[in-house]
Amino acid sequence: MTPVLFVGAGPGDPKLITVAGREALAEADLIVQAGSLVNPELLAWTRPGARIVDSAPLTLGEIIDIMVQGHEAGGKVVRLHTGDPSLYGAIREQLAALEARGIPARVIPGVTAALAAAAELGLEFTLPEITQTLIITRAAGRTPVPDGENLAALAAVGASLALYLSAGQGEEAGRALARGYGPEAPLALCYRATWPDARLVWTTCSRLAETLKAEGLDRHTLILAGPAVATLRNQTEVPASRLYDAGFSHAHRQG
Repeated sequence: MTPVLFVGAGPGDPKLITVAGREALAEADLIVQAGSLVNPELLAWTRPGARIVDSAPLTLGEIIDIMVQGHEAGGKVVRLHTGDPSLYGAIREQLAALEARGIPARVIPGVTAALAAAAELGLEFTLPEITQTLIITRAAGRTPVPDGENLAALAAVGASLALYLSAGQGEEAGRALARGYGPEAPLALCYRATWPDARLVWTTCSRLAETLKAEGLDRHTLILAGPAVATLRNQTEVPASRLYDAGFSHAHRQG
């Protein structure tokens, strides 16, 4: 039985979808896509006659019904999500609903915005002796976050941090980040990374809210923070990785 495929569309640039994702689109009879977020250029790879449904105005039940109907009619069904489906994609509830109806599903991963933004910046999130951890999170808004994952506590770890879905909470986010990284710590604001209208704006924790307002960035903006971001912004020298050090031996090279 052909599974319903949940496909990560990537961050925006249609060339950044995976080969598996592109093949799934080309073979699909039904594509249920997050129309307000997915680059419409991706749909150029769908075959003539394929049905394309925008999920933006639909409820979970309506989305599931459409996918079930397409599958039961014998068609190949793709659920197209922006970025990577495992991050803020609400796929667990969709997979569970399909499973309850006896319909198999499989996920094809995609490039998430944090990785796309890092590539555009030339940013390494995990710098030797500086930070080896990347936290992906969001600020509390209309949807809460668990108490133990409040932004101030996560910032206090001192690691690299990618803040999704939080441009509308600039005041709260700025205060929380300042407590962990310091008020003058630099932040990279990445608007629609890899899209033609992508923008990068630098600011600091203390000026986050005013910068977001001044630049009109209230949506589609990823906020990057932490020591790796500060190192990039300040052009600070980074210790060399031992991986390529002539005196450091490992399984593939004897020192």
